[in-house]
Amino acid sequence: MVLVRVHRVSSIRDPETGRFGKLIELVEERRISRQPIRVVGAPEESVMAQRMIQDLLYQFQSMGFLPSIGGLKPKMTLFLTEEEYELLGVKLDVNEVYELEFKNGVIKFKKAYD
Repeated sequence: MVLVRVHRVSSIRDPETGRFGKLIELVEERRISRQPIRVVGAPEESVMAQRMIQDLLYQFQSMGFLPSIGGLKPKMTLFLTEEEYELLGVKLDVNEVYELEFKNGVIKFKKAYD
């Protein structure tokens, strides 16, 4: 299992068939800081606050306001028609993190922080 973040989703048109589709770029998810962010409070509130802070840092990093430590590490690029994207059954949103699992010839996507 590998954690990946959706880096970019672009609309494309297949030059051969003329069909519309999506170009989805996935990058390996890395932590910005090796030091965990500690928030004082109730355990549940602390976890939610940590996730919110990390999400904000990821967003700032993806917009270029924070330098990327070690750069982006491309993991997978998908070219899917609109029909294939619908059959995938997972809405891949930019900056969302997913667990990517390869097993017995099957690739599974699961939202990492549900």
